[in-house]
Amino acid sequence: MFGKVLIANRGEIALRVHRACQEMGIRTVAVHSTADATAMHVRLADESVCIGPPAARDSYLNVAAILSAATITGADAVHPGYGFLSENARFAEMVEAHGLKFIGPSPDHIRMMGDKIAAKDAMRRLGVPLVPGSMGALDSLEEARAIAEQIMYPVLIKAAAGGGGRGMKVARDASEIEEAWRVARTEAKSAFGDDSVYLEKYLDRPRHIELQVLADTHGNVVHFGERDCSLQRRHQKLVEEAGSPVLTAADREELGARVTAGLASLGYRNAGTLEFLWQDGQFAFIEMNTRLQVEHPVTEMVCGIDLVKEQIRIAAGEPLGYTQKDIVFGGHAIECRITAEDPDTFAPSPGRVNTYHAPGGLGVRVDSALYSGYTVPPHYDSLVAKLVVHAPSRPEAIARMRRALNEMVVAGIRTTLPLHQAVMDDPEFQSGDYTIHWLERFVAGRQG
Repeated sequence: MFGKVLIANRGEIALRVHRACQEMGIRTVAVHSTADATAMHVRLADESVCIGPPAARDSYLNVAAILSAATITGADAVHPGYGFLSENARFAEMVEAHGLKFIGPSPDHIRMMGDKIAAKDAMRRLGVPLVPGSMGALDSLEEARAIAEQIMYPVLIKAAAGGGGRGMKVARDASEIEEAWRVARTEAKSAFGDDSVYLEKYLDRPRHIELQVLADTHGNVVHFGERDCSLQRRHQKLVEEAGSPVLTAADREELGARVTAGLASLGYRNAGTLEFLWQDGQFAFIEMNTRLQVEHPVTEMVCGIDLVKEQIRIAAGEPLGYTQKDIVFGGHAIECRITAEDPDTFAPSPGRVNTYHAPGGLGVRVDSALYSGYTVPPHYDSLVAKLVVHAPSRPEAIARMRRALNEMVVAGIRTTLPLHQAVMDDPEFQSGDYTIHWLERFVAGRQG
């Protein structure tokens, strides 16, 4: 097992990884920008190294500084968390070239799944269901028109190297295909340096379902069930549930068996999440994230397994130590992502937190790096806390989340706490009858 792990991230995920390491008897190294000098992960880590000024490109994306910090502190491994360099194949290669272990998938698999066209091609060969669309990158507008006519409008043009909703445009009929093609390519080039796009059928009322997997280096692959991440605004998730209100145990078993068999044949290792659209009882693969997900706590709550510890054990060469039949799903979990934003306009709200009180009680978990007196910097993602609850049933989980949201206090900055309270109070959410478009309409209704 490793003696020391460098955590190449910040905020609540850096703190999450630190806690797992501490429980395993592993020392930690926190890297930080000058803006994060007083951050909680820096305060609690065994060692810390400043790697640059506030801008992420000069600090948390500064590969040379991170590798230098690992070298001078004598770290054995690097955990990338999520975001920043977590899905950067070149970074993973450089970590391993420096004699360190990268706590994540292989660079080849990161690279494969980072290209959505290559990922879809791999899943097609493995027999995983896909959304109908182009077999690869589109060569021309004329090809886009031909495929759109074949699979029927509406269609979605998407960046091959995309993420976060950038480089995605819907064409609802033939009159919109040229504009969608042009805008998607322009956004893709600007955001990712690559204007390659592909086309797929646009599903009008899908759920966003994802499947959590772990694979060791001994050929063992297991899944930990699904998460329903359909409550999104501008392709950013706000609420997640495990399991999904619309799936059955048979759905989970069938999809899980197909996915784990496929990943075993690929020789995949460590954590991964496969994302699907689900509509009319059918799954369609859209992408795979080769890292830990923000919403991993809901899976941990229903399975009772620490996914970060498992990531570390796998990277150290240990086998999983259990099979699929040993994984038991119990109860229901919900996560609310609390961000430092105005709950109505979503304008960023960095600043000093005058008062912070985390809710508690049975089945309540808070993953946050906030504390009273902390100043939320304006340079990074606005996520400041993940409030997670677990209960025997979905109605009980909703009641517990409502109670926990009412207890939580973050004073001095605006947060999305009021929006989450409104969602939990809504009858449609409580019924489980929602799609990926539901939250956009809900927010629009609140704004009048």
